[in-house]
Amino acid sequence: MVSRAAILLLMGLLGMVYQATQLPPPNRNSNDSNSITENEASPTPRIRLSDGRYLAYREKGVPRDKAQHKIIIVHGFGSSKEMNFLAPQELIDELGIYFVQYDRAGYGESDPNPKRSLKSETLDIEELADQLEIGHKFYVVDVSPFCLCRLAGVAMIAPVINYNWASLPESVVRQDYRKRLIQWALWLAKYSPRLLHWLVTQKWLPSNSVIEKNPAFFNTRDIDILKIIPGFPMLTKEKLREQVVFDTLRGDWMVAFGNWEFDPLKLSNPFSHNTSKVHIWQGYEDKVVPSQIQRFVSGNMPWINYHEVSDGGHLIIHYSGLCEAVLRALLLGEENVSYRPRPNRDILVS
Repeated sequence: MVSRAAILLLMGLLGMVYQATQLPPPNRNSNDSNSITENEASPTPRIRLSDGRYLAYREKGVPRDKAQHKIIIVHGFGSSKEMNFLAPQELIDELGIYFVQYDRAGYGESDPNPKRSLKSETLDIEELADQLEIGHKFYVVDVSPFCLCRLAGVAMIAPVINYNWASLPESVVRQDYRKRLIQWALWLAKYSPRLLHWLVTQKWLPSNSVIEKNPAFFNTRDIDILKIIPGFPMLTKEKLREQVVFDTLRGDWMVAFGNWEFDPLKLSNPFSHNTSKVHIWQGYEDKVVPSQIQRFVSGNMPWINYHEVSDGGHLIIHYSGLCEAVLRALLLGEENVSYRPRPNRDILVS
């Protein structure tokens, strides 16, 4: 019999593994109201992909034809193109940044992709860039580096760790309870989706509001953030009862934690002249994606720039100043010393 605690942990990980929350709507009385936010009044444009699916997107920042830097923002598990990226308007204007945010397959106003895979996610980004004529090189925020051939740079915020990676030694993950939980959930998603659907919608399970206060999933800063943001609206029991919502999340989960066609730890630097334009941003106290394993990954890939929020949890993208630091590091190569990993916390190397 599946334990109540295991289901609770499953729901927590389902809702948080990809930085899933949406940011709050703009505060009209705040000085940050010029940050990138949803424009509800404008119609949503879509492109038609080569397989016939439609992909919805929104453009933000400076006009595309006047931009010095073009960035595609990829939303996470349970979110959408409506998520806000809290970049100061002054920085956007100063650096001439153009953003495009889109609904990934099955999310928001984009058509589902029954053949979703890591490769299809990459191809969707490339087709979006081609049809919008963004150019041969562009930046990406928050996507795994499975295709870096056209990227000018990439920033990943608490990227997913797949315990099936062949180069991830057992000694690093042996004591991590998440591994067995994810494997169990992956088995259910693949072989018994109806049972999984039933389990995650049961009334006896705690609500999102209860989970969001649970220190098993969030550190102190995260819990404070969750008091002022919507949390995980797509992960409520009501939304999960909708078959299309469950199927989209289930497909995303299977791609993230299933068997990948490559081993990320064996990737070589895709940029020339030994330059490093790949960045990982991680909270040291992250209880969803463990920083110890993230340190191991970056420690074995020296061409990755690893940044760490010393008192940060999983929701660091919501922390004040983080988005500006991400953009300055990605576009200008500026390092904010406050995000250097503490020297007394060793990075594991195989």
